[in-house]
Amino acid sequence: MAAYAQIPAASVPVSTEPTPAQAPPSGPSASSQERGSVARLLSIASRAMPTLLLAAVLCAITFGAAGGLQQEATTTVEILLTLGAGLVAAVAILLAPAGKRVDGSWPVILLFACVALSAVSVAWSVSPDASWQYTGRMLAYGALFGASVALVRAAPRQWNAVLGGVALSAVIVCGYALANKVLPAQLDPQETYARLQAPYEYWNATGLAAAMGIVACLWLGARRAGNAVLSALAYPATGLLMVTLMLAYSRGSLAVALVGAALWLIIVPLRLRGAVLLIVSGVCAGIVVAFDFSESALSSEEVPLAERVAAGHKLGVLLLAMLIVLAAIGIAIGFFTGRRAPAPVTRRRLGGLLIAMLLAGLLAGVGALSLTHRGLTGTISHDVSALTNPNAPVPANTPGRLTSAGSVRARYWKWAIEVFEEHPALGAGADGFATAHLRFQSPNVIVTHAHGYLVQTLADLGLAGIAITLALLIAWMIAAGAATHPLNRRWSKWRWTKAKLPYSPERIALLTMLCVVATFGVHSLEDWTWYVPGTACVALLCAGWLAGRGPLERPLAAGAPRWRHLRSGPVTRPRVAAAAVVVLAALLIAWVQWQPQRSASSSQEALALLPGEPQAALAAARTAVSRDPLSADARFALATVQSAMGRRLAARSTLQRAVKLQPSNPQTWLTLGRYDRSRNPKAAVRELRAALYLNPQSIPTQNEYVLALRAEKAAASVQGSRRGVAARTRLRSGGASRSQAGNGAPRGGRQRRRS
Repeated sequence: MAAYAQIPAASVPVSTEPTPAQAPPSGPSASSQERGSVARLLSIASRAMPTLLLAAVLCAITFGAAGGLQQEATTTVEILLTLGAGLVAAVAILLAPAGKRVDGSWPVILLFACVALSAVSVAWSVSPDASWQYTGRMLAYGALFGASVALVRAAPRQWNAVLGGVALSAVIVCGYALANKVLPAQLDPQETYARLQAPYEYWNATGLAAAMGIVACLWLGARRAGNAVLSALAYPATGLLMVTLMLAYSRGSLAVALVGAALWLIIVPLRLRGAVLLIVSGVCAGIVVAFDFSESALSSEEVPLAERVAAGHKLGVLLLAMLIVLAAIGIAIGFFTGRRAPAPVTRRRLGGLLIAMLLAGLLAGVGALSLTHRGLTGTISHDVSALTNPNAPVPANTPGRLTSAGSVRARYWKWAIEVFEEHPALGAGADGFATAHLRFQSPNVIVTHAHGYLVQTLADLGLAGIAITLALLIAWMIAAGAATHPLNRRWSKWRWTKAKLPYSPERIALLTMLCVVATFGVHSLEDWTWYVPGTACVALLCAGWLAGRGPLERPLAAGAPRWRHLRSGPVTRPRVAAAAVVVLAALLIAWVQWQPQRSASSSQEALALLPGEPQAALAAARTAVSRDPLSADARFALATVQSAMGRRLAARSTLQRAVKLQPSNPQTWLTLGRYDRSRNPKAAVRELRAALYLNPQSIPTQNEYVLALRAEKAAASVQGSRRGVAARTRLRSGGASRSQAGNGAPRGGRQRRRS
C-alpha cells in the first residue's frame, strides 16, 4: 500500500469493465502459489543435491568396503572408484577453462609416483601378490585424489557440499554404529565386544570417522552464513558423534579428535561459536556415555543377547532424548545470536571465561595425577614406559582402556623397524610387512599391518618410499597453504610476510578441510586406517580439494549459473583425445584391479568342482594361475587338483614354482613340505626347516616339522632294515657261491691229478 500511495492518482489506470458484485480481491491465484512453492522446493533440492550425492558416495564406500579386509568387497569399491574418478577427470578436461593454470599437479604426480614404486616393488617383494593388490588400492586412492583436484576446476563453489557431505556421511555411519548397540537383536546378534566397530569391523576406524565428523560439524554449527536450521542441527549431530567416539573406546581416535578440534579453534576465528557447540554437545553426550559405562550389559564382553537388548533399548531412549534436547538448544542459540550478535566486550569476557575453564581443567588433571600413589612424575614416566614397552600388557576391550597407556603398537613398530633394517633401501615390497615380520613376531600374535603409516612405509618401501612420501607431503602442504594461509602468512619476495586476507565463508570451509585432513594424518601415524577406504577417501577428497583450489588470493569465477565459468566454445581435438586417454586408462586400471579377485574366484571354483568334475576343476585352476601369475594361492589350488587327479609329479612341480615365485614366504615352503612329508620325508625336512626359519613361531609349521622328522626317521629305519636284509642276502649268496666254488675245486684238482 505504501508503494501505491506514492503514485499520482491521475497515473493510475481506471478500469471501465463491470465488476461482479462479489468479485474476489485481486492477487496471485492458487495455481501460481503452488508453482512458486514447487519452484522453491526444486531450488532447495538442487542446492542440496551435491551434498547428498557426496554423502551417498562416501557412505557407499564405507558400507561397501567395510574394513578393507575382504578382497571381493574391497575390489568392487576400488573398481567403482577408479571408473568414477576417470569419468570426472575426463569431464574436467573437456570443460576446463582454456589457458588456466592446473593447480595441484605436483601432489597428483608425486602420489602416482608412490603408486609406481608400489607396482615396481613386485620385482623384489616377499609377497608379490599382496604388493599387486596394494597397488590396485593405491591406484583407486590416486584416482580419487586426482578427481577431487579436477572437481575444484569443474565446480569451485561447491566447497560447502564437500564439507556437508563429510558431516552427513559421518553422522550416518556413526548412527548405524550406535544402532548396532541399541538394536543388537536386529542388526548384530553375534557381537561379543562392547566396543563399537560397525560398519568398519574395526573400532579405531569407527572412532576416527566420528573424530573427522566432529571437525566438520564445527564448521556447520559455527559458520555465520548458511541455513540456520542446518547450523542448529549441528548440535545433535556433534552429540551423536561424541557418543560414538567414546563408545568405540579408541584412545587414538579420542586424541586426534582433541587435536583436530584444537587446531580448528586455533586457526578459525569462530572460537566462541565452536566452543559453545563443543561444550553443550559434550555435556549432553557425557550423560549418555556415563549411563553406558555404568551398565555392565553395555560395557562388558560376552553378555547374553537378552541383557544386551534390554540395555540397548534404554540407551536408545536416552540417545533420542539427547538429540531432541540438543536440537532445541541449537535452535535457541541460533535464534538469540542471530537477532543480535554479542558485543565485543561480551566476546572478550566469554573468551576469558573459556581460557579460565581450560586452565582449571589442566590444573585439575595435574592435581589428580599428583594424588596418585606414583605421583605426577612417576605416573607420567610409568605411562610413557607402558606406551613404548613392546611387552606391556594389553588392556581389555572395556571402558577402562581409555585410562590405560599400555598398547601392542610398540611391539608392531619394533617388528617393522627390524624388517626395515633387513631391507633399508627398498623395503620388503608394498604390503610386505605381513609376511616379512613373521621372523620376528611373538607367539600367539596375528597382525597384518604395522599400525602406523610411517613404520609401515619403512618396512614396505624403505628409504625410497619415505623420500617420495616426504616430497608428496611437502608439495601438498605448499598447495594447501596457498589455498588456506592457516597462519596468515605467505612468501612475498623471499620474505615471510603477513597475509591480509579476509576470513570469507570459503576460507573458513577450506581451513576446516585442512583440519579434517590433519585429523586423519595424525591418526594414520599410529594406526592402519590408511588401509580402510571409508576413512581414507574422506581425507583424500578434502586433500585433493585443497590442492586443486589454487591460491586463496585468486577469486572464484563470478556468476550464479553453475557452468558459466567453464570453457565456452567448441571443444578442441586435443582435449577430446586427452579425455579419451583418461577414460581408457581408467578402464585398464579397473581391469587390472579385477584380476586378483577373478583369480581367487577361479581357485574357489576349481576346488568346488574337484569332487565331481576333475577336468573342469583343472581348467579352472589353470585359469586362476593365468589371471594372477603372482598368486601363490592359485598355484596351491592347482597343485591340489593335480594331486587329486594322480598327477603327483606335476603337483610337486607346481608347488616348487610357488616356492621359486615367493621364496621368502613361509607358506610356500610349508605347503611344499607338507606335500613331500609322506612321499619324500628327507626333502620335506629341508623344506620345513626353511619355513621355520621364516616363521619360527608358527605352531602348524612346528607340528609339520616334527612329523617330517618322525617320517624321516621311520623311512631311515625301514631303509636300514632293507639294507640289512639285502646285506644278509648278499652274504648268504656269497657264502653259497664260495661253498660251491670250494666243492668244485677238489674235483677239478682230482681231475687234473687224474689227468
